Amino acid sequence: MPGCVAHGPGDLRVEALPVPEPGSGEVLIAVRYGGICGSDLHYWRHGGVGDFRLTEPMVLGHEVVGTVLAHGPGARGPAPGTVVAVHPATPCGACPECLSGRRNVCRDTRYLGSAARTPHVQGGFTARLAVPAGQARALPEGLGPRRAVLAEPLSVALHALRRAGDVRGRRVLVTGAGPIGCLVVAAARAAGAARVTVTDLLPAALEYGRLAGADAVVRADDPADPGWPEEADVAVEASGVAAGLDACLRRVRRGGVVVQLGMLPPGASPIAGNLLVSREIEVRGAFRFDTEFDDALRLLAAGPVFDRLISAVVPVGEARTAFALAADRSRSCKVLLDFGDGAASAPTPPETHTGHTG
Repeated sequence: MPGCVAHGPGDLRVEALPVPEPGSGEVLIAVRYGGICGSDLHYWRHGGVGDFRLTEPMVLGHEVVGTVLAHGPGARGPAPGTVVAVHPATPCGACPECLSGRRNVCRDTRYLGSAARTPHVQGGFTARLAVPAGQARALPEGLGPRRAVLAEPLSVALHALRRAGDVRGRRVLVTGAGPIGCLVVAAARAAGAARVTVTDLLPAALEYGRLAGADAVVRADDPADPGWPEEADVAVEASGVAAGLDACLRRVRRGGVVVQLGMLPPGASPIAGNLLVSREIEVRGAFRFDTEFDDALRLLAAGPVFDRLISAVVPVGEARTAFALAADRSRSCKVLLDFGDGAASAPTPPETHTGHTG
């Protein structure tokens, strides 16, 4: 079966992988769609994301939807033939974080397609995937598999808003109109925010932000842009760059909340720390998600607006083309791999790039 494997910076291969057997308590899933995430792009282009570095080949992907094929011994979950979305996290359930209800920051979690531990946790960009049965969630009525691929990134957005607090009637600023930023916009709008503003450097990204429901879109490098809010009650930093965090700190009101969602580069990041004191701004981190996954599925079932954020669906045999498109934010928002038509595609030979292709 084909799988998308990152071997190092610029080295992405579609390889023939063995079909897994579902183990005790697991289900075997025929993957249909996989969404290419920013972390997948970082592993492909740079060999790592944040402090997590590739030290061995790793199957990418953690945004996957497919059909249950079989149950392993003792598995209890959706019946064979059920279309499911896969929650990518397997928290340990025993560490202090898990026991206190913060399983998303479990110190010993396993997360599909992550190099946070060695051996790495292999991901879901494969034609067949075996996962614990409890991580397979049947799709709600009215939700098709293509839109359901957005459940994982939408869960990230919902968790960020949960960290921010109740946004009903509030002014929300989102820096970064990539897929996650756009999903924060859509989630804030669904949660009853009074006004949502999104910033970015690229006109195409801002247009996706508008499609997601933003009231105003702003060029991040233009402080005179009239779309900037005079003050925001809540700011969500989704760009993963220090300049975005700086904008949040300067634009949020006194006593406001800033949520750092984008993964900043490794090492120190300069911030306007004096504003934290003089304005009593609260800065909160947001990492992955937990129970928000089920909330995301329900929201997706009721929200056709999310379809606007899917830019392209590409057969898995053309994964390199799909990754290059996903990396080009002037042409795309969310790009999906299709394992339905691509499951029989022949593996491609290795290809190493000396520069970025997106």
